Amino acid sequence: QVQLVESGGGLVQPGGSLRLSCAASGSSFTNYVMAWYRQAPGKERELVATITRGGTTNYADSVKGRFTISRDSAKNTLFLQMNSLQPEDTAVYYCYARRFQISWGQGTQVTVSS
Repeated sequence: QVQLVESGGGLVQPGGSLRLSCAASGSSFTNYVMAWYRQAPGKERELVATITRGGTTNYADSVKGRFTISRDSAKNTLFLQMNSLQPEDTAVYYCYARRFQISWGQGTQVTVSS
């Protein structure tokens, strides 16, 4: 079982940037598929980006070209670099990990507002 803790959220102006981190404990996530999800108020949770153990990445169309998912296996940390943020990106962002079981973080709030 892997435990996930997100950090790095906050308030940012449109066009700004944030980097989210997800620290994992309990086991190495070298062999895990990792992802970021987000959920805006009143909406369902949606997939933002994924990264496989081989480093293959995929992105939702809404964030492609603006967000970058990466991981540092040595530090057991997952990242989401978010650039050119827009109000529509406002949501709680959740870290996700799966190998044989699924783990979720508690979420970190990202608010994009002028």
